[in-house]
Amino acid sequence: MSLYETLRDALRAEEPVALATIVEVAEEGTDGGAGPELGLGAKLLVRPDSPVLGSLGDEALDRVVARDALGALTAGHTSTRHYGRHGEARQREVAVFVEAFAPPPSMVIFGAVDFTAALARVAKLLGYRVTVCDARAVFATQARFPMADEVVVDWPDRYLAKVGQNLGPRDAVCVLTHDPKFDVPALMAALSTDAGYVGAMGSRRTHGERVERLREAGATDDDLARVMSPIGLDIGARTPEETAVSVAAEIIALHTGRRAPSLRDAEGPIHPRERTARIEARAATD
Repeated sequence: MSLYETLRDALRAEEPVALATIVEVAEEGTDGGAGPELGLGAKLLVRPDSPVLGSLGDEALDRVVARDALGALTAGHTSTRHYGRHGEARQREVAVFVEAFAPPPSMVIFGAVDFTAALARVAKLLGYRVTVCDARAVFATQARFPMADEVVVDWPDRYLAKVGQNLGPRDAVCVLTHDPKFDVPALMAALSTDAGYVGAMGSRRTHGERVERLREAGATDDDLARVMSPIGLDIGARTPEETAVSVAAEIIALHTGRRAPSLRDAEGPIHPRERTARIEARAATD
């Protein structure tokens, strides 16, 4: 099967695949020699756990670009990279366009509540494949969450035991329940995956109590540092829709490495009405 046929079949099956193409080659190597024959348009097709197809014209360059292409797939990033003629770093003799065709990121939402529908809608707008999971069959229905790609009736930890190995840095797990018998197993299972975002809804007091239960369940300090709770950015969200925007924005900020005002890192009440009441009460006593 040709490189292009393999690429076509991978795209149709929504399997991760990266295509590396030489888009620029310097006339001579840095040592003044001609170097290997590297042609414009030479291609290398890279898939996880599969042999590479094609060649860029040099075995060492192929190895380095294949490694970087797998990293691009994990991150879901398409970019142009520069190398020496044999794959040397920090050189600009060869420009390679690495196009990452990664499947859409996944968001798993635990808890079939009103906030779930709003978050699922926002997540779909951002290109996520959304799964809603709740052990209560009466609440976890496709009729209540038509925007979700999948609605699963199962316990969170049991569900993640089945699919958790497929979650990676681009994926998110959001726990929107307030019931210890749901959220603690869900978070412990989520923390055992490579999901790039793990968030949990609840007030600061609720999360403080949750932290103690997580520690009792075996969570380490590093585990707890991964949990974004209270969930979302501190933008004064009140409605389910506003909360969904704040959660999505926090996920984006975490993935892009931007500093943003997270509720987890702030102090005081998380709802504007509570803040206003506290300010007014304080002013009345001054």
